[in-house]
Amino acid sequence: MLFAHLRTHLIFSANTDVGKTIFATALVRASAAALAVHYLKPVSTGPAHEADYSHVQRFAANHHRGGLVSTACLYQLDDPVSPHLAVKMAQERTASALVSQVDRLAFTLHSALFASLSNNATTERVTGSALSSLFIETAGGVHSPTLSGLTQADAYRPFRIPTILIADSRLGGISTTLSSYESLLVRGYTIDAVLLFKDDYYRNHEYLMEYFGSRSGGSQAYGMLVHAIEPPPARQEILSEDKQNLEAYYASLCDPVTSASFSSTPMSPVVRHLELRHHRRLEELTSMPSRTLESIWWPFVQHKPVQPSDITVIDSAHGDHFSSFGPASPSPSVSQPMPPVLTQQFDGSASWWTQCLGHGNPEIMLAAASAAGRYGHVIFPLATHEPALELSERLLGRQALLPNQNAHHTPGPGAGWADKVFFSDDGSTGMEVALKMAIRASALRYPFTTPRQTSSSAGAANPLKKDREIIGISGSYHGDTIGAMDACEGGVYNSAVEWHRERGYWFDPPRVEVNDGVAVVRIPQSWRIDDDNRGLTEIGASSLAPSLQWLYNVPARLASSDPFIALYKAHITETLERLVKDEKRTFGALVLEPILMGAAGMVWVDPLFQRVLIDIPRPPASLSPPANPSPGRQWRGLPVIFDEVFVGLYRLGFMTSSSVLGTTPDISVLAKILTGGLVPMSVTLASDSIYDAFWAEQKKDALLHGHSYTAHPVGCAVACKTLEIIDDMNSGTGHDGANWRQAKAAWGLPAPAVQTSSAGGVWSLWDLNFVAEASKSPLVGSVMAMGTVLAIELKDSANDGYQAYSAQLFLQSVQKNLSSSRRSDDQAQPLLPMGLHFRPLGNVAYLMTSLNTTDETIRALEKALLLSLK
Repeated sequence: MLFAHLRTHLIFSANTDVGKTIFATALVRASAAALAVHYLKPVSTGPAHEADYSHVQRFAANHHRGGLVSTACLYQLDDPVSPHLAVKMAQERTASALVSQVDRLAFTLHSALFASLSNNATTERVTGSALSSLFIETAGGVHSPTLSGLTQADAYRPFRIPTILIADSRLGGISTTLSSYESLLVRGYTIDAVLLFKDDYYRNHEYLMEYFGSRSGGSQAYGMLVHAIEPPPARQEILSEDKQNLEAYYASLCDPVTSASFSSTPMSPVVRHLELRHHRRLEELTSMPSRTLESIWWPFVQHKPVQPSDITVIDSAHGDHFSSFGPASPSPSVSQPMPPVLTQQFDGSASWWTQCLGHGNPEIMLAAASAAGRYGHVIFPLATHEPALELSERLLGRQALLPNQNAHHTPGPGAGWADKVFFSDDGSTGMEVALKMAIRASALRYPFTTPRQTSSSAGAANPLKKDREIIGISGSYHGDTIGAMDACEGGVYNSAVEWHRERGYWFDPPRVEVNDGVAVVRIPQSWRIDDDNRGLTEIGASSLAPSLQWLYNVPARLASSDPFIALYKAHITETLERLVKDEKRTFGALVLEPILMGAAGMVWVDPLFQRVLIDIPRPPASLSPPANPSPGRQWRGLPVIFDEVFVGLYRLGFMTSSSVLGTTPDISVLAKILTGGLVPMSVTLASDSIYDAFWAEQKKDALLHGHSYTAHPVGCAVACKTLEIIDDMNSGTGHDGANWRQAKAAWGLPAPAVQTSSAGGVWSLWDLNFVAEASKSPLVGSVMAMGTVLAIELKDSANDGYQAYSAQLFLQSVQKNLSSSRRSDDQAQPLLPMGLHFRPLGNVAYLMTSLNTTDETIRALEKALLLSLK
């Protein structure tokens, strides 16, 4: 949180009783020499007359411009114990939920910040060079609990307020100070100053000045200030003498002898440094857009029309939100405060589909820090390390070998079919690896009987080198490396790439949609032309389905009299026979994005069609020459690749699409959610029958594909922690698990499926009634939701597809609605100001939550969406 005209600092300390309130009082008093100052104590425990805010009021509020110093406390609890315990003790005495809204501390604090500004705005318009200051004093140490039990370091992190750390000058204080500093640093806090008392015996200040001096970024003006002052006088038994001594002490620290001598007081370097840091922060944020245009080349962006105002400057991210910079415009009334220059934006694309547990998740962050400290990065070929091995065993479902396994552990996505894990660095390269695996396995099983000349330097004929194409689905996207692009038909993502060459055939898929409140299967336009005599007259261009649950129960549909079965079989069989027998084309793999094709415009493919497409090529006789005999459990027909980079690991509410399709692949690629949205890494899972294609005596026959950072320990450790957290959610434990159970029940899943996603059934964090209502809007072509994904296809008369701007304009309207939304349960309690960051796909507006996005946030988004659809 950042205001241009309200310099805000959060005061942490390394421990209790280290002088935090003394420093807070001195900061308020010294700052009040030049500007209005506000002091806030979010939580105070103990008698009110001994409270920290009372001390600040007594010694700082009646000096210099006394009327411009204000103090406030949000929660005052009587028992002098940790806040979380004080709440319990108060509730036990009163037998009531004294602080039932403890989880809303963030909202309360936010309101208090605006109130502090409002109090000043009525008498002094906050414009030009006018500046006020706010100091927020925490309770206890960095990890002392808040009311709800969440530690302060985590509770205040969403605001990321510039921080002052009060160090411990006592014996042992160096250790507690450095531990506190690292706890704040690793959570993303910016520490402007470390302050402490001088102690001529222990001399902690000397050590800390030297220690931090090499880590402060050089100049104190823009780095971190370490500053020591004399300690306060010893406490006196006679109250009046104690008060007199403290008054003299604060005067010596803060009060200039003359109006021109402020710079000579012990606290003046601190105040001046905080001012410089504040202005430097604003200057940095303001300059970033123009500097970015000068230095950065973005992916998927045409730079020519981009202006500095188009650039989202992300100062930080936490949970589901970015903290984004936008120069504040004056408020319409002098009685209203200036808006903040950092605003909260919901990360509507889940940062290109990677986020699953929220930005800045402390468990994920600590797992990364631990692995970085233990390993850094280490080479992987012919080596192993614990994070990589544990992750591999998890993914393959080898539960018995997993350390620290819990009772709720869900078998991994490769359980029952995959035998090996190959690591690479992102989804595209994971698909490159998958294609190499599949094509090699096909080439060895189905060698060409007539060798073709190759372009090798020796000019030797190689029967394995003739093009083997892939079978896929139109609109597929597998990444931006050359091989992955060649596995896709020409389109907006690859047609302009000079080396791109289509290597395959792609079926137009039937789509699942919700239209006017009912589930529908839409048959492609091309089928109506090519197959008008094959059952379409009976089924129709679009066919109503009993329900979404029925559409996604593929095994039940296969066992039923579903008329689409015969239609799909006839269309696929005739097409493949024409390609193989008439056109003499040879295929080496079937490559699918199961269930949902994201980059195609959020196309929800009928899972029955994908299942039939998998089943038909697997008997080899109709598609390939006689195979070399192979013993044991083998892939059949063509190797099947599932590109689950996007949809895998519960993005759609299930671990793997095999649970919907009712069949397993021979190769699968996972990424994105795999590492908790923190670092890039992917894995390609394969069966032994694929692995055996590279098993040979000579190195040239091995899978010679790798990356310098293969299986980097940080990524592997983060992935293990991510899967562990998701396991707990899937088991229904904790707050997030309860949200999953509630969402599943709302989508009509039976009781066993509500308890665990492994039981099947489709569900979404988006409300089913909302999906139905949105689909009835005259602006909408179709709507669909599953898991964390919501896709709204807007009617597009121009038929511009990916290059349309309709979704862009629609989501801009949603963004405006969000800024004015209010909590449904308490109109007096505003939501944190929430904007919306989005990445539309032409005429398709999509939003994507994390796996643990709060129900309140999703309901606010739904409300804003419906307003824009009216």
